[in-house]
Amino acid sequence: MSGPASPRADEPAAAFADLGAADLLVDGYYPGGSSGHVGDDPIAKLLPGVGNQGGFRYVGSPRRGKVNLVVLYTTGDQPDWPDALDLQTGLFTYYGDNRTPGHELHETSRAGNLLLRDVFNASHGTPEQRQAVPPFLLFEKASTRGRGVRFRGLLAPGGPALTPDDELQAVWRTTRRQRFQNYRARFTVLDCAVIPRTWLRHVTGGGDPLTGDCPREWVSWVRGRAYLPLTAPATTLVRSRDEQLPQDVQGRAILAAIREHFHGREHDFEACAVALWRLIAPATGHCEATRPSRDGGRDAVGQYHIGPAADRISIDFALEAKCYADTNSVGVREGSRLISRLRYRHFGVLVTTSYFNRQLQQEIRDDQHPVALVCGRDIADLLRQHGYSTVYAVKTWLERQFPP
Repeated sequence: MSGPASPRADEPAAAFADLGAADLLVDGYYPGGSSGHVGDDPIAKLLPGVGNQGGFRYVGSPRRGKVNLVVLYTTGDQPDWPDALDLQTGLFTYYGDNRTPGHELHETSRAGNLLLRDVFNASHGTPEQRQAVPPFLLFEKASTRGRGVRFRGLLAPGGPALTPDDELQAVWRTTRRQRFQNYRARFTVLDCAVIPRTWLRHVTGGGDPLTGDCPREWVSWVRGRAYLPLTAPATTLVRSRDEQLPQDVQGRAILAAIREHFHGREHDFEACAVALWRLIAPATGHCEATRPSRDGGRDAVGQYHIGPAADRISIDFALEAKCYADTNSVGVREGSRLISRLRYRHFGVLVTTSYFNRQLQQEIRDDQHPVALVCGRDIADLLRQHGYSTVYAVKTWLERQFPP
């Protein structure tokens, strides 16, 4: 990624009074005001005309088919709608604004879903049609107090390896026994370190988005639907206990429901672990259970398929499942047992409703063992992403898929 370095995480990229003249730096922190009202919102100062509330903010009118610029703002505190940025691939998943029953998919007050529908449709059109797609800017609530936000990047609808169905999909949810639909949209964060203030003024004023200091990454997407994603491989591969367990009440309740369902028959959690792994890795093929282990786990061996459908190759893997309480970590003993079963060119999967201790994680990474670690938070997030966002939904899924 080129351009000037972003400031430290705790250092403002610009003072609140100067936000209207500031460039947007990827991962830059932009502070809110101190007056104690909605006027403290920094996004409205950074981008006049987009408003100071809501997840969808824009300059223009989706209903009239003319939008110049869009801000997607995510707080990260809505577990039922888990917006997620994958820093290693540059893919961002965002849920639309039909989040309660009683409305048709596109009949929302801010017309956010209408905007998503039209934008993703145009993204697959001609360069002239893509030129009408407004630039999307991603902001998230900062971890600091107040209304501060962090800029996460310039978004292009879709992704280089996604099918149209993967890019924008209407998903069903149930609240108070009422079913309704919402959009799940996927964007790519473009490899653009700095969004110039000159371009922001030009675009919000209705100017041609391909001029006025337009980032070359946006030009490439508009003209040829070429994605230049901002990818950032992780440098810290050891997660703390808190990072591996849900920190919200509902997430903890989801894991508790799984443990309760398999209480007294923890060996049966293996089938659930395989199902969870299939959600993570849909190309997983046949899996066969092996004998139970003494420590409450049960194993499976299976195949993961890669390549075109007419000429696929299979990679063998071994899976081990641990239905543990969140006070009981998975350690070196359990990990060593799985690693000892791996043959040349095989990989391993270790799934737990708890967490992995630091020593196990460090040894796996240092010795470069091909083992995927799926912890309690991963399970809760995964189920939410696939529509099982309440304890009732999770219990129903467990009872249907894994009856006693």
